[in-house]
Amino acid sequence: MDNNYRRPGYVLFLSIIVLTCILLQQIGNAHGNTSNHLSSLNELFKRVEGSVVQITSKISPTSPTNNQQPGDQNQTALGSGFVYDRLGHIVTNSHVVGKAKSVDVTSIDGNRYTANVIGRDPYGDLAVLKIVSPNGNITQKSLQFVSNPLDLGNSSELEVGDQVIAIGNPYGLDNTMTAGIVSQVGRAVQAPIGAYSIPDVLQTDAALNPGNSGGPLFNTRGQVVGVTFGGIPGGINFAIPSDIVKHIVPILINKGNYTHPYLGFKVATLTSDLASSEGNLPPNLRGVFVDTLVRGSSADKAGIKASTTDQYGKKHGGDIITAIDGKNITRSEDMISYLEKKISPGDPVTFTIFRDGHFIKLETTVGSRPAIN
Repeated sequence: MDNNYRRPGYVLFLSIIVLTCILLQQIGNAHGNTSNHLSSLNELFKRVEGSVVQITSKISPTSPTNNQQPGDQNQTALGSGFVYDRLGHIVTNSHVVGKAKSVDVTSIDGNRYTANVIGRDPYGDLAVLKIVSPNGNITQKSLQFVSNPLDLGNSSELEVGDQVIAIGNPYGLDNTMTAGIVSQVGRAVQAPIGAYSIPDVLQTDAALNPGNSGGPLFNTRGQVVGVTFGGIPGGINFAIPSDIVKHIVPILINKGNYTHPYLGFKVATLTSDLASSEGNLPPNLRGVFVDTLVRGSSADKAGIKASTTDQYGKKHGGDIITAIDGKNITRSEDMISYLEKKISPGDPVTFTIFRDGHFIKLETTVGSRPAIN
């Protein structure tokens, strides 16, 4: 045997190494850095596939989608959804269920269930269904089906480059799995219905097609971090972040609808082009430019001024909002995100505005968006 193993100093050196490794492992566990991620995509799929469903609903022939023609009588809308809780609630997109009061839900084993649409938020493109039996109660069979609700993760933890996985029913091909990365976070993307944007949207290159809408977007822990809702041809696809789902879905379950804050103006990020057209603006001024204003709205009552357009089509003179309630606003996305996350109808807000070379503060009470029938 090598005499080095018999020396006290060598034994002490080995002991220090072992203790250091144990300490590092404990620190890693404390910070959640070990084994929270599933070992493979195959393992993830097997864990969650039974909680992803296919949703079909009747389409009104007077309101065709992009895939239907006016006058078609027996068309259905196809989408995806996932089990939210053990009470039989299913989460999907509002545009998947449309104005339907009940839809068909098909589980991975091919069994079909009836589900009532108990809550819709067209502006946020979210809807909640509840599995029912003919007498209005959840059956024992459907209780088994909803026994494994999916966990909602924290979408705010996602970074560009993180891997994400989508499971849904593109073109009716049930339980199709695709994978990609988070291409960007914090997008403001217009909802399929209405002229308003959904804030903090996740952008991903995971393949999504018609039929995926309403399905879950997972992180590598198997947690839902988004609800897919649309995209642009070329691999640019979007998902509603789970942090918004956590906020809106419980309200839809309890009330059947969700009321969004409303100020009554349209803004645009103050770009260098807009700044140069205004002239005499501080070189480092950041904010959003008030483009248009709704008469009688909260913003109008606050005294905010929108831009005007001259006879040559050039815009002039709109207020520049630099902060809300003391929070700096540099992009229109910041404005949308702050209002949706922090403000409710009836809340007071204070704007910091740059006008005519000076900063001023204006106050108002936030209104409610008009309902979509």
